[in-house]
Amino acid sequence: MIPQEIIRKKRDKKALTKEEIFLFAKGLKDGSFSDPQIAAMSMAIFSNGMTPEETVNLTEAMTASGDTIDWSSILDEELVCDKHSTGGVGDKTSIILAPILAACGLYVPMISGRGLGHTGGTLDKFDSIPGYNTQPDLATFKKAVKEVGCAIIGQTDNLAPADKKLYSIRDIVGTVESLPLITSSILSKKIASGLKTLVLDVKVGNGSFNSTLEIARDLSNSLVRVAKGAGLKCEAILTDMNQVLGKSAGHRLEVIECINFLINQEKEPRLMNITYELVASILMMSHNLSKQEALKKIDTVISNGAAAEKFEKMVGALGGASNILSSYNTQLEIKAFKKDICVKQSGYIQKIKTRDLGLVLIQLGGGRKQVTDKINFNVGYDNVLGVGDKVDASTPLLTLYYHSDKDFENVSKKIEECFLIGDEEVSNHSDIYEVIS
Repeated sequence: MIPQEIIRKKRDKKALTKEEIFLFAKGLKDGSFSDPQIAAMSMAIFSNGMTPEETVNLTEAMTASGDTIDWSSILDEELVCDKHSTGGVGDKTSIILAPILAACGLYVPMISGRGLGHTGGTLDKFDSIPGYNTQPDLATFKKAVKEVGCAIIGQTDNLAPADKKLYSIRDIVGTVESLPLITSSILSKKIASGLKTLVLDVKVGNGSFNSTLEIARDLSNSLVRVAKGAGLKCEAILTDMNQVLGKSAGHRLEVIECINFLINQEKEPRLMNITYELVASILMMSHNLSKQEALKKIDTVISNGAAAEKFEKMVGALGGASNILSSYNTQLEIKAFKKDICVKQSGYIQKIKTRDLGLVLIQLGGGRKQVTDKINFNVGYDNVLGVGDKVDASTPLLTLYYHSDKDFENVSKKIEECFLIGDEEVSNHSDIYEVIS
């Protein structure tokens, strides 16, 4: 069957056969589906959805399009685990989570992606570390996982290559939010990387692709169902994305925040709460621990420096500075202008337009409008206030790092408008809504 007939069938709201889905995945890899045809197919799936069976077949096809990693010959494969987030503004939990899990004796071969839409990608954050190789060969990746316990990289050329192609198209044609495309994209990479245990951080709120709990539940159920069908221990945790996670957004600023977290300099409470919940989930599934036992284990490896040491060893193993914990102030020097953004109004922050903050960051150069765009790792926000915080004319909403005076003029008013301020005090939002297992 030729590509346009498969596209036409999905366009007309008909279910695709397994053979047709595998032909689409093959076309993503060998070029028999052109970029316009891939865009049309992704839009047809976005508009008309897929049945559960189609989603399972798409995930299988994406996984089968390349290699799968077998860890059994070099380490205890039952201890191989990972986490995936659906993405948000300032979402930096992976940078902290992987070293913590490694310090707890687990192995984390994390295959991460670049930014999608208004969200920053974990891979882009690691690209901001001088020397760090986010695209190592498979032997280097496996060696780092075995010897350090964790490695965060991008997709290798032959690990779910069909998804790699589709992922890049989805970002620029407005089909990021498609539930079956999200499910197959996330799980094909995870299954191919040889996991046994997976926790899913499904974001909910105006800074997420999942604007409501209902949408997040649907996605979580789809992910958990397909993951368990593939033999993984898996649960999804629905977490808040109605404000920036942590105190920073912007690639290099976020790495610095995570290093300060790991070396016990500063832990933003929401970031700590959500990260610890995700780590505890994996420890409970993989080690059959109680929640209290898991949290105690996390506190131990943070307080004794073991998690920070794993981060430093990971950076060194993948080409970055082997002394990053002591040299990060120079290694990650922010080369940008900075200025506080303040408002004249006094009161309490009622709501934050988090997605809009993410889009402004892209406008500053901190994200991509096209696949080929280069990111400015130095721009971003720091010391970002949260919902419920009290403000007046002397309280900065955030500190803006920017490239030029023109950039500042273009975005400063937009940033102010992202923060809705009123007279009433605001009770704290829930960080964690529910767990789906």
